[in-house]
Amino acid sequence: MHSKRRLGPGLICMLFLGLFLAAEARIPADIQDDINDLNTYSCTSIVVSRGASVDGSVMTTHSCDGPYEIRLNVVPGKSRPAGEMRPVFKGGGLGAEMKAAIRSGEIPEVSTTFSRFDIAYPFMNEKQVAIGETTIGGRRELYNSEGFFDIMALERVALERAATARQAIEIMGELAVRYGYSDGGECLTVCDPKEAWVFEIFGAGPLETGAVWAARRVPDGEVSVSANHSRIGAIDLKNTDDFMASDNVIQVAVEMGWYDPDSERPFIFNEAYSPYDMGYLMYTRRREWRVLSTLAPGMNLDPWCETGYPFSVKPEKKVSVKTLMTLHRDYYQDTPFDMSRGLAAGPFKTPNRYNVSQGTLKKGFLGWERPIAYNKCSYSFVSQSRDWLPDWIGGLIWFGEDDPKTTCYVPFYCGVTTVPKCFQTGRKDEYDRAAAWWAFNFVGNWADLKYMYMIEDIRKLQSELEGELFQLQPAVEATALKLYADDPEACRNYLTRYSNVTAQTIVDNWWGLADHLIVKYSDGLVNVGGEYRRVGYPKSWLDAVGYGKEPIKRARKE
Repeated sequence: MHSKRRLGPGLICMLFLGLFLAAEARIPADIQDDINDLNTYSCTSIVVSRGASVDGSVMTTHSCDGPYEIRLNVVPGKSRPAGEMRPVFKGGGLGAEMKAAIRSGEIPEVSTTFSRFDIAYPFMNEKQVAIGETTIGGRRELYNSEGFFDIMALERVALERAATARQAIEIMGELAVRYGYSDGGECLTVCDPKEAWVFEIFGAGPLETGAVWAARRVPDGEVSVSANHSRIGAIDLKNTDDFMASDNVIQVAVEMGWYDPDSERPFIFNEAYSPYDMGYLMYTRRREWRVLSTLAPGMNLDPWCETGYPFSVKPEKKVSVKTLMTLHRDYYQDTPFDMSRGLAAGPFKTPNRYNVSQGTLKKGFLGWERPIAYNKCSYSFVSQSRDWLPDWIGGLIWFGEDDPKTTCYVPFYCGVTTVPKCFQTGRKDEYDRAAAWWAFNFVGNWADLKYMYMIEDIRKLQSELEGELFQLQPAVEATALKLYADDPEACRNYLTRYSNVTAQTIVDNWWGLADHLIVKYSDGLVNVGGEYRRVGYPKSWLDAVGYGKEPIKRARKE
């Protein structure tokens, strides 16, 4: 049987040691071109304002769903000489600023940059600014390939330069307008220790290398969600506390014929730039419904709503990190859309669905449900930004490689200087036990063989390990605070060691779980204490597929 490496004793020793040491895939502009495979394009991001969280954290999330970069790195902040230029790289499909990226231009560098995490979509810097992402597509007429920036490049520069969420939005908006935005429509959830924002951006059209964008602040005490469609509706440009936008935000819509300023109708941002198409309405709306209705069940939101959900809701219970992890592991359990039910789930009730060939779905018909938890997810995270702690301690990323359902989230403080080598390495096309991603991907894929059984083993270890991390968190941060008061760099070193030891321990446990599952469920059996049980198939599934209904005489005759 699998023997779990405990987190507690070794990490608690580190606390005292610290004291002694003083230490979506991209959505094309026209998603209808690929409507037959609604699971191809995807990401989900939830954003929680300070007053809506259990402890006053501002939080956001991101599930990077699709074939994206899985290697995580820390890019250190630097001081730059006056007049230096910064090269801009567009992701080239992978996202991280690596050799495969395309150099699209250069911009003036700033004198000092902040350290940040880098992966497909970089997600936090050392000032606790955090960014989540979902692709929202929008009108094909807005796309222009000539701009310097795709969304990933904008995020990188913003995190290098911004000390607040507002600054990040202003930086991204200004750079995109000045140097051009060459990507599909995108939504970013942008947070700092005080505020939470939703920022949406599109190209400015084939003849203009600028951009059009808007941002709306999430009201304090409320939660918003983005799931591959624009969530910003009416904008009040006079209310600068709650809204920001490019100078051309209405002008472009007027020029393109999407808004008549002489009409009595108000200007609606997403109506102009990213109107819903019924072909993927439920693909996006169902996830919005699931998040909002889970947090505010008393609103009785309609899962088939075609007119849109509120931009944000006030949760009936304060939201925790664990709440957000649970939402990202959701596949509509115990609802009429539960993906672990029905013949499509197979005999062992897997909620995972695989792509289908183009042309197999009639126009106007929905394909598979699209859950929040996606088996082809590259990675996901939950961030915390907290204003009562120094930045290096207050900013915390709970990072999970691969499918949220079968991963274990590990904590990386935003002040860390590096992550374990196993998180910095790996490729999706080359199995490698030295890569953290493969530990989680293997467990997720193996679980599909007997999901209803294996997911219980997985959840048990998830609960134990993540539970221990939550219990350790106050002691870790108390130690870090004491170190910070005397020597901030010692605090940073301590947090780096803690995060790295913890992350490596989680990966080791997950490889142990993988080996355990191979033995326990070999040959379709269940090995408990060295004794194999034949579990076969559930009777309900056998009845549904007609097992045992063929007469023996007829079979012999044939």
